[in-house]
Amino acid sequence: MRKILVTGGTTFVSRYAAAYFTARDYEVYVLNRNTKPQVQGVRLIEGDRHSLGDALKAFRFDTIVDITSYNAQDIVDLHDALGSFDQYIMISSSAVYPEGGAQPFREDSARGANKFWGKYGTDKIEAETELLKRVPDAYILRPPYLYGPMNNVYREAFVFDCAEADRKFYLPKDGGMKLQFFHVRDLCGVMKAIMETKPSAHIMNVGNAEAVSVRDWVTQCYACFGRIPSFVNVYEEIEQRNYFSFYGYTYYLDVKRQQEIYPTTIPLEEGLRESVEWYLSNKEAVNKKAYMKYIDDNLT
Repeated sequence: MRKILVTGGTTFVSRYAAAYFTARDYEVYVLNRNTKPQVQGVRLIEGDRHSLGDALKAFRFDTIVDITSYNAQDIVDLHDALGSFDQYIMISSSAVYPEGGAQPFREDSARGANKFWGKYGTDKIEAETELLKRVPDAYILRPPYLYGPMNNVYREAFVFDCAEADRKFYLPKDGGMKLQFFHVRDLCGVMKAIMETKPSAHIMNVGNAEAVSVRDWVTQCYACFGRIPSFVNVYEEIEQRNYFSFYGYTYYLDVKRQQEIYPTTIPLEEGLRESVEWYLSNKEAVNKKAYMKYIDDNLT
């Protein structure tokens, strides 16, 4: 039985990962402060990654699944606290690529500041760099927008709310902006493949092979409720995040490395159906933003 340590384990990606690997008979330990309910079947190591002392020194893990490293200090403090381990997987982000770079972004594309993601992206760059200094054979995954059950970020859930209320949907410009998505179960599937096959590529973009326009994405979200959206196109120079759940830029990742070990991903239509099924029973778990109020006050 493979023994893994999942950092976090209580919110979206880390919680889903803890449940995913527990269901597949891994021996799953989670590291968190125990302020939220735990996934059934995990083994809790209660603590803050920045002040662990010797809490981890006696453990030997097959794989560290580090989902909650957001800057270099996060890497330093956890790595200093670890005992022995065989493999380290870190979830980074596509935000490490500057928005003006040539697309599709490849793993060897230049990293740099992204004006939309700001410090989040540059901190992820520093975390990656620090990890590779300490664990040269670590695996680093760079996903695009993640979605699926347990998503506490108000992205697809915002569109679900609009669809459920049968509201008109205010779409940035002509809706042609394209985004790339990745289901959280596919992310876990890639990690599982890495654990089992130990591929030679250690830095890997992950995501669906195809991007989708925001118009098509919203249409698929509405279809989960059997509805067709009535669009209102917003051409005014308004900050897009005031009324829509994504930044106003298109980006696209090259995912050929991923496809070598994990060739088939969940179709977006199927993934959104899973998302809405979870959301309708867990609306209180999502951190909602006032997009609708802004629309009602400023755009209608």
